[in-house]
Amino acid sequence: MSGCASLILFDCDGTLTDSQGLITQAMQQAFVTCGLPEPESQAIQNITGLSLLRAVACLSDDVALHASICDAYRDHYRMLEHQVTLYPEVRETLDELRRRGYWMGVVTGKSRSGLQRVIETFELADYFMVLRTADCTHSKPHPAMVLECMDEMGVLPAHTTVVGDAVFDMQMARAAGVRAIGVSFGASSEEGLLHSGADGVVHAFARLLEYFPPLSAG
Repeated sequence: MSGCASLILFDCDGTLTDSQGLITQAMQQAFVTCGLPEPESQAIQNITGLSLLRAVACLSDDVALHASICDAYRDHYRMLEHQVTLYPEVRETLDELRRRGYWMGVVTGKSRSGLQRVIETFELADYFMVLRTADCTHSKPHPAMVLECMDEMGVLPAHTTVVGDAVFDMQMARAAGVRAIGVSFGASSEEGLLHSGADGVVHAFARLLEYFPPLSAG
């Protein structure tokens, strides 16, 4: 594929899907299941975007329980997953970005199976040409997800943008040498996103179109 193409890499939770509250609830229930105190909601928001194991390690020093907490989290989240929704105007915006000529992908701290459930539930497969999840490469904020997607698609850093709600998304984009656009309706505040390297922040998904004008057919 051509290095002149433009690629947008979206985070999933808190960017495409309104799931932060469910993540927090599932994590708190997982800790209780394992006989530990509930983490504060803000502490969970602060680690959103990391791989599950890395997130749990940030919340608990009890290494012996990490695997059990991860298993309990998966169980609790699966029970809540039916409540996940897309943010308003996600589908319409993806339609318009595709019409404008952009290639799109997803880079997420979710597992591959978790991402596939989202894609199947909301019928998003036709939008995304490349996917990377935390169980198949390095966790954010390592740049591997972005670098691998660019390599697979043959797209240059100057023509790649990461869109995400977490400071780790912005840090990953910066480490990969690509543009970073934050969304303020997920895990992190506008201030936190900008401080972590965002080139801009939007407060509604459809406002992303302001950063992605139609590409020239030539």
